[in-house]
Order: sequence, then C-alpha cells, then structure tokens
Amino acid sequence: MVVLTAMAKDPANTMSTRELRLEGLLGRRVFAGNNQSVGRLEEFRAERQGSALVITDYLIGAAGLVQRFGVGLGLLFGRHGAGYIARWDQLDISDPDHPRLTCPVNELRTL
Repeated sequence: MVVLTAMAKDPANTMSTRELRLEGLLGRRVFAGNNQSVGRLEEFRAERQGSALVITDYLIGAAGLVQRFGVGLGLLFGRHGAGYIARWDQLDISDPDHPRLTCPVNELRTL
C-alpha cells in the first residue's frame, strides 16, 4: 500500500493536506467539466518534502501507462498513445472514485 500526501482545495477554498491510498486511484477514468472522459489515471509524480511524499503531477491516458511500465514497454510499443499531465491542482480527487479535472483539457500538458 502506498500512501502519499496530496494538497487539495477544501469547500472553503483554502488549501488542506490529506493522505490518500494511491492504488485506489490508478485506472480510474478522469472526466472533464463537460463529463467527457479524458483518459484513465495511469501514473503519479511525487516529490519528497521532509518526511512526506507530495504528489506534483498526475499522468492520464495511454502514454502514462507506458511510463508506468517503463522504458522497455515504450521501446516495444512506441510512444504513440495520447496522454496528459495534470498538475496536482488540476485534478479534483475529493471523490477518489470519480476524479475530475478542475480546468479545461487544453490547459493540460501533453505527453
């Protein structure tokens, strides 16, 4: 089990810190504001801050899956899959079963 610290905006629109179990988020469909699927959450990027790991980015889509399984898979199948990188503040994970973008898709970086 992997538990990381994630920053999130709470209902009062202030920043709060919470811990979450990442394995519950992997593979979940991420939806945009228009309820269209953007792709599945495939990978996370984190930084060590003191004794905690803090999520900095979420990788969404097929290219994120390639990154999760390493360079060998990327060389075998190529990196032709679409994918996005969402900063920690561009993904609402307050409902881990239904992650949702907090911005338009065109504001995400591409893989």
